[in-house]
Amino acid sequence: MRKDSLIRFSAIALALLTATTVAFAIINWQKELQYTKATDGVWWKEQAGFLVAKAVVPNGPGEKAGIKVGDRLLRVNGFPADKTIKNIVEFEKYLYRSGVYSRATYLLNRQGVNVEVGPVIPVPSDNSMNLGLRLIALIYLGIGLYVLFRRWTAPKSTHFYLFCLVSFVLYSFHYTGKLNAFDLAIYWSSIVAWLLQSALFLHFALTFPRPRRLLAKHPSMIVLAYLPGAALLVMQLAAISFFEFTESLRFNLDRLQMVYQTVYFAAAAVILWRRYRQASTPLQQQQLKWISRGTVLAIGPYTLLYVIPYLAGMLPTAVMKISVLSLVFLPVTWGYAIVRYRLMDVDIIFKRGVSYTLATAAIVGAYFVGIGSLAGSITTKYPGTGTFGLIAVIIITALIFEPLKNWIQVRVDRFFYRKRYDYRRTLIEFGRELSSETDLSAQLTSVIDRLSRTLLVDRIAIFLATDENAHEFVMEKSFGISYHGLLDLSFLVVERPEQYAGHIFFDNTRKALQESVTARETIAKLNLNYYIPCTVQGRTIAVMGVGKTMAGDFLSSEDVELLETLAGYMGIAIQNARLYASLEQKASEYERLKDFNENIVESISVGVLAVDLEDRIESWNSQMEVMYAMPRSQVLGERLSEVFPSTFMEEFYRVRQNPGIHNLYKFRLNTRAGDTRIANVAIAPLVTRKFNVIGRLIIVDDITERMELESQLSQAEKLSSIGLLAAGVAHEVNTPLAVISSYAQMLTKQISGDARLAPLLEKITRQTFRASEIVNNLLNFSRTSATEFSAIDLNKIIADTLTLLEHQLKISHIKVETELYQALPLIHGNSGKLQQVFLNLFLNAKDAMAGKGGTLHISTTNGDAVQVNISDSGAGIAPEHISKIYDPFFTTKATPREGQSRGTGLGLSVTYGIIQEHAGKIRVDSQPGQGTKFQLEFPMRKAVNV
Repeated sequence: MRKDSLIRFSAIALALLTATTVAFAIINWQKELQYTKATDGVWWKEQAGFLVAKAVVPNGPGEKAGIKVGDRLLRVNGFPADKTIKNIVEFEKYLYRSGVYSRATYLLNRQGVNVEVGPVIPVPSDNSMNLGLRLIALIYLGIGLYVLFRRWTAPKSTHFYLFCLVSFVLYSFHYTGKLNAFDLAIYWSSIVAWLLQSALFLHFALTFPRPRRLLAKHPSMIVLAYLPGAALLVMQLAAISFFEFTESLRFNLDRLQMVYQTVYFAAAAVILWRRYRQASTPLQQQQLKWISRGTVLAIGPYTLLYVIPYLAGMLPTAVMKISVLSLVFLPVTWGYAIVRYRLMDVDIIFKRGVSYTLATAAIVGAYFVGIGSLAGSITTKYPGTGTFGLIAVIIITALIFEPLKNWIQVRVDRFFYRKRYDYRRTLIEFGRELSSETDLSAQLTSVIDRLSRTLLVDRIAIFLATDENAHEFVMEKSFGISYHGLLDLSFLVVERPEQYAGHIFFDNTRKALQESVTARETIAKLNLNYYIPCTVQGRTIAVMGVGKTMAGDFLSSEDVELLETLAGYMGIAIQNARLYASLEQKASEYERLKDFNENIVESISVGVLAVDLEDRIESWNSQMEVMYAMPRSQVLGERLSEVFPSTFMEEFYRVRQNPGIHNLYKFRLNTRAGDTRIANVAIAPLVTRKFNVIGRLIIVDDITERMELESQLSQAEKLSSIGLLAAGVAHEVNTPLAVISSYAQMLTKQISGDARLAPLLEKITRQTFRASEIVNNLLNFSRTSATEFSAIDLNKIIADTLTLLEHQLKISHIKVETELYQALPLIHGNSGKLQQVFLNLFLNAKDAMAGKGGTLHISTTNGDAVQVNISDSGAGIAPEHISKIYDPFFTTKATPREGQSRGTGLGLSVTYGIIQEHAGKIRVDSQPGQGTKFQLEFPMRKAVNV
């Protein structure tokens, strides 16, 4: 009762206040039309005891008369005669006496010189901006009244109307300058409205859609938002009451009010924008989107184009006046947000049956009859109980009546619904057990069957969302619907306030006028009146569509509530079924991906192994089996230190302590087979998807063969460059050697009998021939001219070369062993150059075994290529010399031992060049003290002249 009285009082007060403000606004407009205020187009402002022209309106009366900025006004039409005009009030009195379109003469002081200007013809004040402001005021009032009547009980509707009413006062009240009682009321009303509008706006921003945490705990703190405005009002009253009213005072007070208004509106805009970004529901987002953007759109141009220039001292220009019209966006966008995206939840009211109404009336009647009967009995037996007895009776009756009401309701439900009652009781249990079915199709079939028997509806459909954001739906299962063509289900996606009531309702499926044309056709064809979303964690998984009952009635509110409850269980069940199907698919994909990844690891050309955090081997691919000569079954589960040598483990332990990927370049890895492989080893942490380290991944790239090829390529490039240099040197040296040799031979013949000089000349001749041989070898080494190739037999060339060296090998005590493959294929090559190759290799073997003898073993084999193996039992080659033996002029026979000839260092260089010319390969394997083995390979095709 008290609340109703308060509502009625508030309504009456608002109505009276609204009527009063409208009446005052109309009277003020009439007074403004009747009273014409004159202006000379100059902004006069007090300064140093004078009125000084601060600004002159272009092409205004003052400018036409010759008034300039900075002029001091002394008199108007000779008044006052005995003194100068001191303030704006005096000036406006004299200007008012002159009247509009009169001819006035101003006495000015311009830079210390008195100047008389005129005639100054005052014109009516420009009140065009007031008309635009009044239009904005009417829009505020109209939207406020519309919202108030349409949404009286909505949260913030009264607050919004007060804001609109205050804004109406602010933009429609304009004092004329008469400053009589009515004009002063208009003036102070506009001042109060100016200060109150900003505070109301900030108040709204702080409490919509709900108060912030601090205000929720301490609601009285909202008063702080109104204190600055109240302080400004007191300041204005004090300034006008206790100080002389001047233009400077008015301007400063106006600027202070504008700063206050701008700061409040900007703060409110920021708060609303943050609320929009933090909105938890789409409805709030839509509301706050329009409100926040409308606020920015309204105050942005007004602040930038009017407030800031005015604070800087500019007179209102046409652009500034037009910018005021942007304020209209504030009420328009606010009203649209309130009406379109409601500030309250509207419940859809369904018609109740007559039986339910009668049953309710019977229950209420029985309730009061019971109270009256019991109260009468107690009063008769105990007359002294009075009012306390009546209260006790009401309490006792209420306590007894609640279980009685429930018992009657159960009996009524059983009477009206009969079998359906049992279905209703078990429907919720069915929803709870729905998740046990993992097959989606069977699950939806059971839901439709149970609903059709429970609610006796004629049409049911279940629509499933095709994407995670529920942008599209498809009809998965249906009952009583024969249409299966294309359906426009976009109406299930569009945000609408009804969805937040728990469902969408179409009372007439043939008149869904708010939807698109294709959506209306779909709604009519499906003929479903209720669409209940099945949501899980705020996401719509599916939508359940239900039509009327078989009797043609709408569902009762209890039925709708039952469906909404079931929809929650359905959403969870459908999501579980989808997750289970997705899990099965992902498990299958995981197995396939696992097999695929294992095939990649097994097929990759590098060795891959993985170890756990305890350095036990967990993975070992087939390439590691081949390279390290250990099967997977033998190494899995073993510690890394039990499989790899200590040199590798030292490096592994060193890099394991540091995070990241570490590389061991050209690491010499000793295998269990006894050979040494050169490999690039990468050691990286083995991490999960969450970047947790669970072990180490070791990748071993065997580059032994690549290193040999790179070495051969480097050697070929080196020999090519040295060969070019050697060719130039050889050609230059040949000529003087020939001259020396000729003259030495001539002198030998002339003094052949001289026992002292003849031996010297013979030595000169021998050394000249030796130098010539070296030069010829250099020429052969560097020669790149084409060579004649033909089919040749390597066995024959080897036999001929051994025949040439038979005597030298015999006197050096060297035993020759040959294993020449009799069916050796012919190769394409040059027999002379290949004979030189074998000659150099045989002589090097002889020199390596000089002084102690040994065995020279020569064999030929046939495979992918023709191979020649030449091995000796000599001293071998030191490891540090292996990489240099093909370099020109490198020799270990600079100081030959007994039985050795002095080396030139060109033999193996020339040999290497000839082998390359025949597209062959040459390899060496030697250990000091164990002899040397050269392996030559020649392709069974025509050699390429390189």
